[in-house]
Amino acid sequence: MLLLQNARIAAENSPELVESDVLIVEGIIEKIGPKLTVPEGARVIDAGGRVLMPGMFDAHVHFRAPGFENKETITTGSEAAINGGVTGVVMMPNTRPALDSATTVATVLENAKDRARIPVYTSGCVTKNREGKELAEIEGMRGLGVKMLTDDGDTTADPAVLLRAMQYATEFGMFFASHCEVPELAGPRALNEGVMSYRLGIKGSPACAEEIIIDRDIRLAHAAGAHVHIQHVSSKLGMETIRWWKSRGDVKVTAEVSPHHLLFTDEHIGDYDTNYKMNPPLRTQADCDALLEGLKEGVFDLIATDHAPHTPFEKAQDFISAPNGITGLDTALVSLYHHFVEPGKFGWDLVVKRYSAEPRRLMGLPVTTIEVGQSADCVLFNTEAETTFTKDFMKSKSQNTPFINQTLKGRVDLVVLGSEILLER
Repeated sequence: MLLLQNARIAAENSPELVESDVLIVEGIIEKIGPKLTVPEGARVIDAGGRVLMPGMFDAHVHFRAPGFENKETITTGSEAAINGGVTGVVMMPNTRPALDSATTVATVLENAKDRARIPVYTSGCVTKNREGKELAEIEGMRGLGVKMLTDDGDTTADPAVLLRAMQYATEFGMFFASHCEVPELAGPRALNEGVMSYRLGIKGSPACAEEIIIDRDIRLAHAAGAHVHIQHVSSKLGMETIRWWKSRGDVKVTAEVSPHHLLFTDEHIGDYDTNYKMNPPLRTQADCDALLEGLKEGVFDLIATDHAPHTPFEKAQDFISAPNGITGLDTALVSLYHHFVEPGKFGWDLVVKRYSAEPRRLMGLPVTTIEVGQSADCVLFNTEAETTFTKDFMKSKSQNTPFINQTLKGRVDLVVLGSEILLER
């Protein structure tokens, strides 16, 4: 039994924080109200001044298992999630072997049950081994609860194959998540084509490499009557393309934006800092500003980190050779507070809606709320404290993030899931 006193409760549909006590009994929120009587045997936490919100949900993470456990494991990835106030995730299927069959999906889900303290879901491949040629074992994966199909890490190159997959799997209530990139245009560079690429002497990746596939895949979904979800959008025109398609109202399209594409530009790369190398690449300040407006407007349905761990050795290579990716689970919620909520660029209601409620809706899961009768799934956030992202603080096996050793405003103080306290500071 747990009583949180004087918490400021955040909800997706209200810009105002409501101060109240919250009583959790056997994992269920039993009472909410001012000055609740302390039940006998209850543990009391004074949450005065802190924000109580539903646990976050990240619909785009790479836990690297099976095959790349030197970068991340289901255990370390899920602990990084808890560390950042995230209580549910969806893994991407670009593992080794790829998650393209009932056999591989079943193995991963069984491991997740044993090794993670939060719900871990997985997507499945569109094509066998993500090669873009032959459809994966979609029916078998559907039987295990897979809802999202994606060849993330790559675009499903052949539009005829993707259209056929959409026509087939849509009947089963599945949807498609698209990593949008023309490889012949983008190349392996992961650096935006522009002033910085010329200055650094590296051939850049133009934004049109991403924007062409955004439009292509939405058009395919329109033709198939499918639902397509556009992943990690990085450019202004990409956002505007999605906005235009949404305004038509005749195709189901959702989209996500990652914190790093809101926060950083190609200028942050500086002296070839590989912690800023990601795909799609960081673009310009004008793109960042447009993406932020798209998030506030609702063009982007959700925030997702694209948590992509790599070993220090890999990231220590030269900029062209180093792998693409940034970790995000440990840092996302604090960085969103520090850079956007605290300065007043948007409120907690947007955070709850876009990083908790809408990702769960995308996956067809019940939305977590702080309401009587709901299972306890909540995060207590301290707006007066700070977080320093040292190697010891981070729970991810890898720390390839620009935030390493930085101190930001805000701290995740408590994570509760059911009757268990997963984290307490």
